[in-house]
Amino acid sequence: MSKFGGGRSRRQFVTGIASLALLAGCGRMTSQGPTRSRAGRVPVVGYVQIAWSVPSEPHPFLLAFRQGLLERGYIEGENIGMEVREADLDPAQYPALVNELLNLPVDILVLGDSVWIPLAKQATSTVPLVMTISGDVVAQGVVASLASPGGNITGLTNLSRQLSAKRLELLHEAVPGASRIGALWNPANPSAALQWRETQDAAPVLGLQLQSLALRGPEELVSAVEAAVSEHAEALLIIQDPLTSSLRLPIADLAAKSQLPTMFGVAEPVQAGGLMAYGPDRPAMYRRAAYYVDRILRGANPADLPVEQPMTFEFVINRKTASVIGLTIPRPVLLNATKVIE
Repeated sequence: MSKFGGGRSRRQFVTGIASLALLAGCGRMTSQGPTRSRAGRVPVVGYVQIAWSVPSEPHPFLLAFRQGLLERGYIEGENIGMEVREADLDPAQYPALVNELLNLPVDILVLGDSVWIPLAKQATSTVPLVMTISGDVVAQGVVASLASPGGNITGLTNLSRQLSAKRLELLHEAVPGASRIGALWNPANPSAALQWRETQDAAPVLGLQLQSLALRGPEELVSAVEAAVSEHAEALLIIQDPLTSSLRLPIADLAAKSQLPTMFGVAEPVQAGGLMAYGPDRPAMYRRAAYYVDRILRGANPADLPVEQPMTFEFVINRKTASVIGLTIPRPVLLNATKVIE
């Protein structure tokens, strides 16, 4: 029995994915034409994202968002335009990119990260802002509530803070002999700080001791993992934020070499050698963000569109990595996974 909420069963997960597949198979919805656009031109969506870690591949979140638009009858260059901006992990870049898009101008701004959203809120109170994988935006004061966000902001939240306890619990179940867990987190990100506090609250309930491993930049990664090893951490919990997300592959590699079991908030590093991940289906959230764009372009007020929580979750385990680091995953944990990499 889970000590913390926030999880979904395998059946619920598969059902949610099937629903998305059914939606995709139904073809595009017929567009009746957006109402929120400036006279004489098609509406323009501004879209900002963190650079993808594999430059040679298309960004999967952007692909998912574009697919969501297409399913709702929007074709770029015909009845909608897009201005895409990409940044690395230097927060100093963010205000300039947001202002650049607002000055074009754009009709809607789509933002993915909790760091971007407060900046955009400060920059405009009139252009609608659609969030994709935001953190605890109520606790951060970005929206008044999920049911009635108010202002010019709506979209989706990824429940990052509430899921921190669940990730720690699953890690504890997978490595039941561990008593000391290293938590890799970015103190510069308010959303990561909220997740860290949630993790701290959960640790005593599970009888675990936490080791704080602050990570403010890529240059600190090696020393952080070395500190985990030298202070006898028995597993590594990666607290989700753009910095740890961008470093997910080297984190997975360093942890495997140090024989540290890992728990991530996203599935990609598990494909590359991380042990486990638990979190929302992020491409599905970006695809869903197109729903908000469509509603707003047809005249809906962002203040009246409730912020949605994720409907589908992924729990991925890399059994090959477990074998490499000498860990036997308990069978009940394997049965709870939505995907096991052999």
